[in-house]
Amino acid sequence: MKKSTLSLLLVLCLWSGCQDQPSRSESDLHHSPVSFSPSIGDFPVFSDGQLATLVVSESEDQGIQIAVTNLQDDLLLLTGQKAPLVHRLEDIQTDKAIIIGSAQKPTIQSLGLELQFLENKWEQFVIQGLDHPTSQVSECLVIAGSDKRGTIYGVYQLSQLMGVSPWYWWADVPVVQQEHIFVRKSPYTIGEPRVKYRGIFINDEAPALTGMAFDKFGGFNAEFYSHVFELILRLKGNYLWPAMWGKSIYEDDPQSPILADQMGVVLGTSHHEPLSRAHIEWSLHGQGPWNYSKNKENLKQFWREGVQRMGTNESIVTVGMRGDGDEPMTEGTAIQLLENIVKDQRTILSEVTGKPAKETPQMWALYKEVQDYYDQGMRVDDDITLLLCDDNWGNIRKLPTYGDTTRAGGYGIYYHFDYVGGPRNYKWINTTQISRVWEQMTTAYAYGVDQIWIVNVGDLKPMEFPISFFLDLAWDPRAITADQIPAYGRQWAKQQFGTVSAEAIAYLLDQYTLFNSRRKPEMLSMDTYSLTHYREFERVVRDYNALVEQARQIKEELPPRYHDAYFQLVEYPIAASANLNEMYYEVAKNHLYAQQGRTTTSETALRARQLYEKDSLLTLQYHSLRNGKWNHMMSQTHIGYTYWQQPDHQSMPTLVEKSLPLTGAHAGIALENSELWWPNNQTLSLPKFDSQNNPHYYIELFNRGTDASSYDITSNHRAILLSKKSGNLTFTERIEVSIDWAAMDDQSMDGSLTVSVNGEAIPIHIHADKLASSTPPVLNNGALAFEASDYSRKVESEHVTWLTVPQLGRTGSSVIAQPPMAKSALTPNAPHLAYDFALLEGAQVKIKLYTAPTLNYHNDEGLSYAISVDSQDPVVVNIHQNDTFPEWEKKVANNAHYTTTTHILDSGQHTLKIWHIDSKIPMQKIDLTVGDKPYSYLGVR
Repeated sequence: MKKSTLSLLLVLCLWSGCQDQPSRSESDLHHSPVSFSPSIGDFPVFSDGQLATLVVSESEDQGIQIAVTNLQDDLLLLTGQKAPLVHRLEDIQTDKAIIIGSAQKPTIQSLGLELQFLENKWEQFVIQGLDHPTSQVSECLVIAGSDKRGTIYGVYQLSQLMGVSPWYWWADVPVVQQEHIFVRKSPYTIGEPRVKYRGIFINDEAPALTGMAFDKFGGFNAEFYSHVFELILRLKGNYLWPAMWGKSIYEDDPQSPILADQMGVVLGTSHHEPLSRAHIEWSLHGQGPWNYSKNKENLKQFWREGVQRMGTNESIVTVGMRGDGDEPMTEGTAIQLLENIVKDQRTILSEVTGKPAKETPQMWALYKEVQDYYDQGMRVDDDITLLLCDDNWGNIRKLPTYGDTTRAGGYGIYYHFDYVGGPRNYKWINTTQISRVWEQMTTAYAYGVDQIWIVNVGDLKPMEFPISFFLDLAWDPRAITADQIPAYGRQWAKQQFGTVSAEAIAYLLDQYTLFNSRRKPEMLSMDTYSLTHYREFERVVRDYNALVEQARQIKEELPPRYHDAYFQLVEYPIAASANLNEMYYEVAKNHLYAQQGRTTTSETALRARQLYEKDSLLTLQYHSLRNGKWNHMMSQTHIGYTYWQQPDHQSMPTLVEKSLPLTGAHAGIALENSELWWPNNQTLSLPKFDSQNNPHYYIELFNRGTDASSYDITSNHRAILLSKKSGNLTFTERIEVSIDWAAMDDQSMDGSLTVSVNGEAIPIHIHADKLASSTPPVLNNGALAFEASDYSRKVESEHVTWLTVPQLGRTGSSVIAQPPMAKSALTPNAPHLAYDFALLEGAQVKIKLYTAPTLNYHNDEGLSYAISVDSQDPVVVNIHQNDTFPEWEKKVANNAHYTTTTHILDSGQHTLKIWHIDSKIPMQKIDLTVGDKPYSYLGVR
């Protein structure tokens, strides 16, 4: 057997082993041990007005004691009663108790439970019942952890299962009081986390989070961070890069890092802040330039003080060096110098801590140009975690070699939900599809990236939904499969808002993030979508506004206690996003109408200004919630960008206030899918009709004069149907045109409409084709689109399957080959997707495949697929063949990558095949076109 074949078989065996593991939805999400009605044999946390006593030994770690105090507060919200809290078993005054502690501590060991399975485990817990733990207690519930955080997670997991959302403070999710709370006594655990360190990075935090923190807490102090630490732990995270622009968690309030260590949160510093020193500290305390070759001793002393200050706090130390202010190092920086910097930093670690450097967790971030140094041969000690990075837009730049387990420090990922930089900042609102997070991060996990997962969350709000998903996925990337992504949304909505509206709310979350992912709001303009083709801009606005209406209806059905949380998590992002898109739609119409001389030009300007003002009113509504608790949180500017950096203030796009009308009665005619209009153009044709697609096309009559016009429309064929045949034209009239196929005697028809207005007769050509019902999808007007998931057939192999990832892409779901490391040779039976279609006439057909903006993970020749039609030889397409910086900017701005091939085909039925060569290519959509097609952002529809 060839070595390559053996390697592939080993890969597939390992991958299959991962996939056979039970999913978390089977054990955790769907089989909660908590019930809210009396249940014989289960432990009564609260029943008949009696609340169990909480027991935690004073010898337990302080973080566990803080968590138990929070559990006491949670139970108060759940029951209206404050649970007794004691520190010794003999002090229990009730016959029911919840006993909490580390499995190694005497209190838990004295209970005689079989807890050997927790030995040497990382952050695992068990919740189980026990009868007669002491002579005065008839039954108890035990929460035991393998270590400090394991115990803390057990406490917060119980709270969550009882109905306390991790977002109870950060999103004001209400806690519903219960008359009964019972917990199954059989052991309940969710195992160990699969990713060791799982965290968030608060970044780009001004003006929003900064304003809120100073308003409510007086700054980024321990009181502020106590809420951050608690949130991370309730979400089963354990790691934080604190806010760093003009801030230092050690200096802003020295109690904050102490509290982090007490509560159980691992502190780090961001990718460009070495040895626990915040960026701002160099400008405050540093001497000389931030340049190691010129200022080595001062920098070493600066870093030494950082390690001394860190002390024994649980931390991950950043090593390496970037330019000052998260900028690249000076051009031409020598790799040898950078390796020496890391070597000297490790010497400092060893000297200050008094132990080998490898005993202090460290990470080196391969961020931006630092990855280039690595690719050029720079290396660091293998106990240092290599923190791989995305491109700041959610596309991972690099993966390890598959099966590389030789690195003691392993690999991590630094991911982004927020970014400041080119091609444009995106900080205002959530634009992240959890399906893309799933695809990227599970791929990373399959390649062994399991030491650190950390995500840049900007201001933290309004990224609540993707933060939850990211940290849940990090706990066990195997536990959420692609087909469970929609179920995750439903479960999350249920956790925040209850069962009744969970499915409808999950739909809203899926849809608005799909819509927002098409293009970041900061990048929108009047030119983003087409006004004239496929009703594109109109459909985008209509779909957004449909979500707004659905969100409004759901809110009316929710009890008022949910309204504040609902506004933050669902209603505001939908309403604000819909409003922004509609504003640009009105601006686009304003400019088009001015060109056409429409009398309604001023109305579009007025509507655009109203929508611009509404943006501010929605922000004000958010800021006034809870008596101003969230003041400043939505103050990120998002209108008026002129380059990558945000404007200081928002500004209204340029408008044409009015178009001077012609004197008397004057009209104009515009047609769907055409930029031509009368009287500017004398020859007008509607797009072709066909019975398979059965389209409706519009004729738009508009007033251009000071007086109203009257019009009549006639047709020369009885099959041509009109929504309206005559009327008075004061502003605008849209007439829908369709075909009555039963009235067509022939297979094709060439007909016409005549619009009579102001003494003129304007002919409009119409062509229609009546197709056999068995005809596969046909190119209508020289265009046809398939969602990648709408294949006619799929062919798989023993080692390669096709997976549909729901809601991944700009218009629907994506299809990707699994496992991610698989490759295929081009043989007649190789894995492929087949799409049947038909051509009415022979033509040269362009086939455009839309894929996610996936990067070249291995800095090699890139990822490829092959494409063929019928019996033609497959054409190999490398999606990274023309990788350049401008191309990358286009890909991330469009959130899609396009590759196009050309095929000469006869009329008749055909089969398009997309062949697997490399996995890791999420395919979104396929457009087939004949001839040059006008611009539309989302492509053929």
